[in-house]
Amino acid sequence: MRPRVLLACVTGLAVLFLSGCGASSSEPTAAPASPPPSAALPPEAAPAPSPTPSPTPTLRALPAKLPAGLVRTTGVDQVALTFDDGPDPAWTPKVLDRLKAAKVKATFCVVGTQVRKYPELVRRIAREGHQLCNHSWNHDLDLARRPVAEIRADLTRTNREIRRAVADAEVPYYRQPGGRWTAEVVKVAKQLDMRSLHWTVDPKDWARPTAATIRKRVHRAAKPGAVILLHDGGGNRAATLAACPKLIAALKRDHGVTRLPLNPS
Repeated sequence: MRPRVLLACVTGLAVLFLSGCGASSSEPTAAPASPPPSAALPPEAAPAPSPTPSPTPTLRALPAKLPAGLVRTTGVDQVALTFDDGPDPAWTPKVLDRLKAAKVKATFCVVGTQVRKYPELVRRIAREGHQLCNHSWNHDLDLARRPVAEIRADLTRTNREIRRAVADAEVPYYRQPGGRWTAEVVKVAKQLDMRSLHWTVDPKDWARPTAATIRKRVHRAAKPGAVILLHDGGGNRAATLAACPKLIAALKRDHGVTRLPLNPS
C-alpha cells in the first residue's frame, strides 16, 4: 500500500507546481476586442423634422347687410312659428304638446348632432305634420364664412341624418346659426334645393327672459306674414314653453298661424 500512497503524493505535488506556474506567468493576457460602435449602441436616430402646422383658413367677412335670397315672410297674412336648436328630449316633446293643443303647425330647425341622438323626436315632428329645416350639423356660427366645400359638406351631412331618421323627409329650408348669413351659404343651400330661412321677430328667448317678456316682445313685433324665431333646444327653455299657450292664442286671434309652404317658390 505504501508505494501507491507515495505515488499519489508525488502526482499531486506535480499538479500544484504546474498550476502555480500558470498563475504566475508574466505573459500578458490579451484583452477582448471592443465591439464596433454599431454593435454596442443602436444607431442614433436622425432628428425628425418639426411638423408644420396647417394654416388656419381665413374666414370670409360677414356682409354689411343681409344677402339677397332670404325668406323672411310667409307670403300671406298669417304668421309662422319656428323653433331652433333641437330636437331636445326635455323640451321638444313639451313644445309639440303645446302646438298640438293649440292645433297649429310650426317649422323645426334641427341640428344634425341632435338629430343623430334623438331620431325618434324628428319622427314625431314629421308625423304630427310640422315642417323640418336644416340648421347645420353642430350649430357652427361661422359656417357661412367657411370654404364653400365645407359648407356643402355640413349641409349635406345634416340632410342625410334627417333622412336617416325620416326616410322620405322633405327639407325645403336651411337656417344659418345666429343668422350670420353670407351669399355663399345662400347659394349652397339653393344648390341643395333649400331656401334660406331668416326671421322677422326675435324675442331673444335664447337669453332666457321671463315668459311674460317673450310674449310681450312677440306681440309688439309681429306683423302680417311674420316669421317668429323661438327655441326648443340649446338650453333651458322653460320660459319659452310657459309663454307658448298665451302667445299662440294671441297670434291666432290677431293674425292666424300657418306652416311655411312645403315647396317654397
